[in-house]
This record gives sequence, C-alpha cells and structure tokens, in this order.
Amino acid sequence: MSKMRAVDVAVAILEKEGATQTFGVPGAAINPFYSAMRAHGGIDHILARHVEGASHMAEGFTRTKAGNIGVCIGTSGPAGTDMMTGLYSAWADSTAILCITGQAPVSKLHKEDFQGVDIASIAAPVTKMAVTVLEAGQVPGVFQKAFYLMRSGRPGPVLIDLPIDVQLTEIEFDIDTYEPLAVARPAASVAQLKKALAMLLQAKRPVIIAGGGVINADASRELVQLAEVLNIPVIPTLMGWGSIPDDHRLAAGMVGLMTSHRYGNATMLESDFVLGIGNRWANRHTGGLDTYTKGRTFIHIDIEPTQIGRIFSPDFGIVSDAGAALRGLVELARHYQAEGGLPDWESWVESCVHRKNTLQRKTHFDNLPMKPQRVYEEMNRAFGTETRYVTTIGLSQIAGAQFLNVFHPRHWINCGQAGPLGWTLPAALGVAVADPMKTVVGLSGDYDFQFMIEELAVGAQFHIPYIHIVVNNSYLGLIRQAQRRFDMDYQVSLAFENINSPELEGYGVDHVKVAEGLGCKAIRVREADDLQAAFAQAREWMAEFRVPVVVEVILERVTNISMAAAEIDAVIEFEALAETAADVPTALSFTA
Repeated sequence: MSKMRAVDVAVAILEKEGATQTFGVPGAAINPFYSAMRAHGGIDHILARHVEGASHMAEGFTRTKAGNIGVCIGTSGPAGTDMMTGLYSAWADSTAILCITGQAPVSKLHKEDFQGVDIASIAAPVTKMAVTVLEAGQVPGVFQKAFYLMRSGRPGPVLIDLPIDVQLTEIEFDIDTYEPLAVARPAASVAQLKKALAMLLQAKRPVIIAGGGVINADASRELVQLAEVLNIPVIPTLMGWGSIPDDHRLAAGMVGLMTSHRYGNATMLESDFVLGIGNRWANRHTGGLDTYTKGRTFIHIDIEPTQIGRIFSPDFGIVSDAGAALRGLVELARHYQAEGGLPDWESWVESCVHRKNTLQRKTHFDNLPMKPQRVYEEMNRAFGTETRYVTTIGLSQIAGAQFLNVFHPRHWINCGQAGPLGWTLPAALGVAVADPMKTVVGLSGDYDFQFMIEELAVGAQFHIPYIHIVVNNSYLGLIRQAQRRFDMDYQVSLAFENINSPELEGYGVDHVKVAEGLGCKAIRVREADDLQAAFAQAREWMAEFRVPVVVEVILERVTNISMAAAEIDAVIEFEALAETAADVPTALSFTA
C-alpha cells in the first residue's frame, strides 16, 4: 500500500464507483479536493455559476441513464446551504446524487469559523446519510457506504462533509483492493406475488399504476410485458411517464388534478382494481382520496417499507424492488396464460381505447397571441420520439404533461415533488452532458426561466447544446407591473433593468437579449405558423455553435388550461374536445 492524501483517496473511489462526472464551484475549503481531481485526471468537471445550479445539474445527470450518479461539489457554508434545495429535490424524487462539501478544520468546528456550519445536521432530513468526516482514516469507508446507500433500496442523495485538514491528511490506501459494496434491494416472495395475482384475477376492470420506481429499477420493459400478457391498461404517474410508450394500445393516459388526461381520469373512475408499482400516491395524482379510492381494491408494491400505507392503507402491500416484482409477476402470469387461467379483459381494454380516441383535447388554435396548446402540438411534430424533455413547476410543466407525447423511460425528466423555480435550466444541462447524442428540450415559463438564467453561460462555456423553450405568458411582466405600482424592490427589476424591449411591454425581460449576452443563441416567436421554422433554426444553431438555444414563445396572458380541482372527476377544462385528428398534438390512432 502507499500513502496518499484523503482527498486523493476520495477521488480514486469516485472513479472506481463509476461517478466520474462532477458539477460544482471551487472555494478555499474544498480546493484540496479540486487539486486531487486535477491530479487524478479521471474525473470530468463542469463549473457552475451558482452552487444550487450544480446540484440540479447532478440531478439531471443521474436521471438520464440507469446507473448514473451525479456529483456536486462546493464549500460547506454558503455552498452547502445553496445545494440544500438540490438535495431536497433529489430526496423527494428518489434520485441518487452525491454532495461533497469542504469544511473548516476539525479544531475549528463549533467555533463559528469563517463559512463553517454544521451542514450535516442541516442536510440530515433530506438525505440518506449526511456526515462530517472527523478522521481521515474514515474517508474510504464513508465513501463506500455512501455509494451503497445511494444505490440500495429507494435511491436518494448523500452529503459528505470534509474538513480541510482531514482532506490533506495522508493515509494508507490501495485502490486496487477497493470494491463497491453489493447493493441491497428487497424482492417480493413467490407467495406474495401469487396472492397479488390471485386478487387481480378477480377484477373486472383492472389498471396498473406505474410510478417512478419502475424507471429507477430500469424495469419498463417488464412493465410492458406484464401489461401485454394480462391485457390490462397502464396509467403512468408524472414520474413514471415513459415507462410505457404513449402510442401503446394499453397506455391509458395520466391521472390527476393538473398533469393528466381526460381519458386517463375517466378510465381511472371506471376501474375497480388498481395495482400500484413504484409509486407513492402523490396528492396531485390522487386528488381527494375518497373519490380516488371509492369502490376499488388496491395493491401497493414499493421498495420503501414506509411508503406502504403512508397515504392510505392498501388492501395488500408488498415491499419490493419494482423490477423484481414485475419479473416475478410476468413469470406467474405467463404460467397462468399457458394454463388458460387468465380472464378476458378485452372489452375493458376496448372501452379504454375508445375513451383515448374520443376524449383528446383540441390543440390546433390559430389565436394571436398564441395559446400554449398550439406550442405543444408543434413540439410533438418537430421533435422525434427520442427527445428528452426536462421541466419543473408551473404552467409549462402542466401543459407539457397534458399535451406532449413521451415514448421511452427517462425521456420525461421532471422535478416532481419539490418543484423549485429555476430547476429546469441546470437540470437540462446535466441531462445534455449525460446524453450528448440526443436532443434535449427544456420547458420553462418566463418566471421559472429567470431564476437560474446565469447557468446559460455554463452551456456556452462548455459547449453543451440543448433547446430551451420559454413559454412567456407575461407572468414576469405582471410582477414587474406590480413592482412599479407598489414601488416594491423586486430583484428582477434590478437585475434586468437595462434589457427591456419596448416591443415586450408587459411581458417582462428580453430573454433573447439575455441569452445572447450569456453567449447563447435565441429566437422569439409570436405566430404559431413560425414555430416549425424556429425549431429548425434552433437545431441548426445547436449543431453549428454547440451552445444552448432559447426559443421564446409569446403566449396569451390567460389560458384556460386545467389547473386544479378537489377531485379527479371535477377537473374543469373549458376548451373544446378535438373534432379531427388535426386538432390534437399527434395524429396517433389507437385501434380497438
């Protein structure tokens, strides 16, 4: 064995564990770690403009491909607290990211040293482990445990805080003898799966609810196999969208109060049996539980034991990795099929397909300013089935989920539970870093977009091309008007005071000018007939300049898109149903 600094040990372990993509901002207390990364040479690094942005880049990177773990790096005090939003977001959406912070010397802890804070205590509620390493000899074991925890059970983030003197202390270490710990994931027993299937076989109108756990388990293929063997519809959650292709006959649409489809809600209300796999019954999916659960039998399968019964008590609960459960159910279902023991649910499936064909919403509007429905219709036409969409909170997310089409897992990368403003832009950069061969499209409203707009400079500096569509319905403009009216000291007025355009009166800042000032390309669209040309121009600029391209679309200020209701049977949607295939985002037909 040879002696090396603890930070050199940590960097060697990152490479051995396969976590070789980092995002961060250097600073005094973490600079030894940066020196180790430079000396080691096997770790890639993207310099963020804001440390919270680095944490969201790590999230996007992790969620793009199975097995990825994004790493975000900063100092312990302000950088660590800045990254807390990313840790919360990753924890809420079951995403494994590793946050590494540099801390004051051990002897200065609890002495209010410069930028010294008990970051481990702050991070503890939103991580699977948060620890300040006090002895250099513990560094190998702490990093080994971190990767074990991030990958085992329900995935989630970990924070490792390294005092600067611990980083610089030399310890004995041999990377050739280091091995990652075996990952632990619970698996359903045969008896449990037999009971679940026996209950399912008694149903007349069953559905499968597929959550993000199916995608985390890389088990979308097994989900589709189970649905096809049983011939029953699948309803993906917002986090599970893409686990079954939207154009699959058994894809029954999404359910909920906002990010849902009329036909999805209608099918859910007609069902009598629900098999939930890898989902957590989020409130925007269920709405009022009395309506959601009435007259239905529920089985809940989830990898995290404390999720079973958290929202409501199922009729039967199973703690299992989604992949293990689905593989076992497929095997059992095929056995029953060979024995002729499966019910015939074809008439139920036909009724679901009929709803899907007849309850599509109209999107082909020629209004000026544009309705958002038309924007997503044109996006479906412009971007292929391999496009990865990235979005967070707001009307852009809601409308995207209502009108876009997704055909593969990990192609709808959405911040679900936390929904912090500004998440989309840095997360999209992380996605584009993880998969530079596919088109990445970020979706933001004008308000969300301005929160981390400085990260566009990261895309320009590191040549990370992607398309960011900003649907501007003047929300930021309304805020600015309120600021002027009430003399409020609003940050956007100060930050963008000199980049307003007279032509955008009432619509906030000039996003085209901002993007170009940060080294990117941008284009503004006012008329629906110009969208296809704008998207084509964005692709050309991405290929030529290798930078992010912003497409700002000016929308009407008030749009009657469904926002919320108390129950899934009371969602108010004012616009008309589609009369022809040309009125919907795609002309897909679902044969009964």
